Amino acid sequence: MKELGKPVPKTSKELEKMAKYIAGDQMPMVNIDFDNTEIAFAHKTDKELKKSAWLFGLMNKHWLVGLGSKLGIAAIKLHLPFVEVLVKRTIFDQFCGGTTLLETQKTVDHLAKHKVLTILDYGAEGKEREEDFNITMNETIRAIEFASKTSGIPVVSTKITGMARFDLLAAVQKQVPFNSKTRPEYRNILKRMDAICHVASANGVKVFFDAEESWIQDTIDHLVTVMMRRYNRGKVVVYNTFQMYRADRLQFLVHSYNLAKKGGYMLGAKLVRGAYMEKERDRASNLGYTSPIHLNKAATDDAFNAAVRFCVDNYKDIASCNASHNRESALLQAELLAHKQLPLDHPHLNFCQLYGMSDNLTFNLAQAGYNVAKYVPYGQVRDVVPYLIRRAQENSSVTGDMSREYQLVNQELKRRNVM
Repeated sequence: MKELGKPVPKTSKELEKMAKYIAGDQMPMVNIDFDNTEIAFAHKTDKELKKSAWLFGLMNKHWLVGLGSKLGIAAIKLHLPFVEVLVKRTIFDQFCGGTTLLETQKTVDHLAKHKVLTILDYGAEGKEREEDFNITMNETIRAIEFASKTSGIPVVSTKITGMARFDLLAAVQKQVPFNSKTRPEYRNILKRMDAICHVASANGVKVFFDAEESWIQDTIDHLVTVMMRRYNRGKVVVYNTFQMYRADRLQFLVHSYNLAKKGGYMLGAKLVRGAYMEKERDRASNLGYTSPIHLNKAATDDAFNAAVRFCVDNYKDIASCNASHNRESALLQAELLAHKQLPLDHPHLNFCQLYGMSDNLTFNLAQAGYNVAKYVPYGQVRDVVPYLIRRAQENSSVTGDMSREYQLVNQELKRRNVM
């Protein structure tokens, strides 16, 4: 754990390299229009588009999202059936592919018709019992086997907190010594992850391990690195996730790349901005330590774009996924591919957006010939509620994402003359 858990020392060479990626160079123009709503929403009927407009309109009200999130969690815990039905017909249908693997088939086929790939994600997280951990492992393996027999699903994503006790991950990060209970518990996490990666490797499917809270992330980084060392020999099966809103992640990306080169394996890197900003800042404030999050959005954008540059520059040794809803970051990667005269559909250079969001990026990228996928969660409504609430919170009116989505959907409704 010490290798990944301690702060990474900044060498002058690394600092020089990071400065270069942040500064960037003049890039050539590419022929892609992210404002083309006709292409962006060609997959939606008028009725579906109107429903999206209504939902995004509600989610654009920050106070309503805050209230609904608290009530939603309480209602689901009380197993109120009418709440599950309401969630299923609204926010679930917008952001999830179905309650079961078989239900997702329709979504997968629909996306494939528009040249968009699917990343499946069994939406369970925050489990506490060994029985539940094994259910998540088995469901993830089922998803991998399903993906291997279904065209259009190159990747299955999973969360380690669906297979491990949160408090154990936190204790390992704090280097609390193992005891007779926690040692076998920790070994079981490795066994579950290894079973998933083994099946993925054997079936030609890739695995994304999501990033989570900073106080368990060092443990996650270590576990995923163990899997990369084992399975990313000559090909990339396992991807770690880098939350670029953290001030140390660009440095950690470079460190992870150097570690992979030294260890003779390839790095899998999914780049995201991050999903726990308010939670991270609140905890840092309450416990009196410096927040790990960049001070402002501009710094996060610089870090993310520098990470994109780094991954494209080292594409032979890094398989990356630009998992961003930011049009400038998507355009940057498209321009870098043009600048380097690389194939638009190079298997190491990918894009991804969440199902139900940023269709203007996804479908225009797909139409232009890039490798792009939708991240499609599935699972029982009560299991995916934490995921759905994060979608609502992080993309509410505070970030402006819901305003953007609402505007684009209404723009297409107006173009179709069905307002």
